[in-house]
Amino acid sequence: MNAIETAGLVKVFGDTRAVDGVDLTVPAGTVYGLLGPNGAGKTTTVRMLATLLRPDDGQARIFGHDVRADPDKVRSLVSLTGQYASVDEDLTGTENLLLLSRLLGHSRRHAKDRAAQLLAAFGLTEAAGKQVKHYSGGMRRRLDIAASILNTPKLLFLDEPTTGLDPRSRNQVWDIVRAVVQHGTTVLLTTQYLDEADQLASRIAVIDHGKVIAEGTKGELKASVGVGAVHLRLRDADQRTTAQALLSRVLDADVLLDADPVALTARLSGRATEQAAEALAQLAREGITVDDFSLGQPSLDEVFLALTDRKEAAA
Repeated sequence: MNAIETAGLVKVFGDTRAVDGVDLTVPAGTVYGLLGPNGAGKTTTVRMLATLLRPDDGQARIFGHDVRADPDKVRSLVSLTGQYASVDEDLTGTENLLLLSRLLGHSRRHAKDRAAQLLAAFGLTEAAGKQVKHYSGGMRRRLDIAASILNTPKLLFLDEPTTGLDPRSRNQVWDIVRAVVQHGTTVLLTTQYLDEADQLASRIAVIDHGKVIAEGTKGELKASVGVGAVHLRLRDADQRTTAQALLSRVLDADVLLDADPVALTARLSGRATEQAAEALAQLAREGITVDDFSLGQPSLDEVFLALTDRKEAAA
């Protein structure tokens, strides 16, 4: 059975169609990435699936249960961690988990045991007696996720769980997500961090302006914009414009100027290795020195930029 199935899901706020006909199929037991920029409709989609917003049109089912017809059953199967920590900053880590566990109906003894178990699993035992106001951002986020799985949900919504975290804290949250899935929970992950989707999700839907503009595995999305990508760094930044024109002609492809003033990127289709070798030879003949060169699949950053460029061009 699929964890999530939606068809033509719509949510309108005034004149704005925040979600505009979203179709999703999320297999159970996986991490599914919902990728898009701010304002794309990711959070609104999640809030409808979690029964916090009522869809204006379309259908949505969670493990076969309709979110409008059977919201109580859906709520019993899901848990949601939003973009901002929902724990009480004046309580300690232990007190937060005890309070929530008791509200969920657990006995005092079970609540205490479960809190200790989760604090240990998430590396928070030493900070368990401290007020959450004294926690780092990464510690708060880990406690927030711990609170979400006091009752192990069949489906966990993680809405941009690593926003604002440093790289070490992000990696810790990623490890937690992987562990949750290994124990049988399905995760719907919304993010605007492309490397996060690359690291965690087995399938990804790219959403923009309330519509799904692409869907598939990471490999399928990358293949959709070309079989390879060439990344070059030149020795002389003054030669970049010349190199861009030469590469565009030789590769018959768009050549992008990266933020690095000596770097260029081109997406390839067809004979990627042969094209790249020919391009390097042409640059050498023109006296353009390449200090660094790599050939590989397009990154998800390049995939997203290509897909959104296509969407804008078609509009």
